[in-house]
Amino acid sequence: MKIGNTLALACLLSGATVAYAHHSFAMFDMTKTVTLIGVVTEYDWENPHTHFLVKVPDSAGKELAGTWLVEGGAVNIMVRQGWSGKTFKAGDPIHVVAHPMKDGSKAASLYYVILPDGKKLFHDVARPNADGSVSSPQP
Repeated sequence: MKIGNTLALACLLSGATVAYAHHSFAMFDMTKTVTLIGVVTEYDWENPHTHFLVKVPDSAGKELAGTWLVEGGAVNIMVRQGWSGKTFKAGDPIHVVAHPMKDGSKAASLYYVILPDGKKLFHDVARPNADGSVSSPQP
């Protein structure tokens, strides 16, 4: 009986480690931001994380030009921040501020977007303060 309980506990704990790693932001450099100004090529409004692809023109320079994958939060979290499945569609212009991957690949964790009317939509981990300021530095 003790061996069975030990095995069950080991399986449970190993699953918790995998779940924790999935929700880690360790692959992103949360001390840096990149500003991506381009066009939405795809907007995936689904769990476990929303994603969108942003095509940044060559005129942005070698470091930024290309297609970027931007990861947002879960649908329910994004809804609480004012997002919807219709916030963007392919072809829409987009201005994104995000935390880049540490390895330099063209992927990032969403910080916020600036809509054409100037409104900012934040990812849940970067909620604006009541006065409109944000808790971490903006570029």
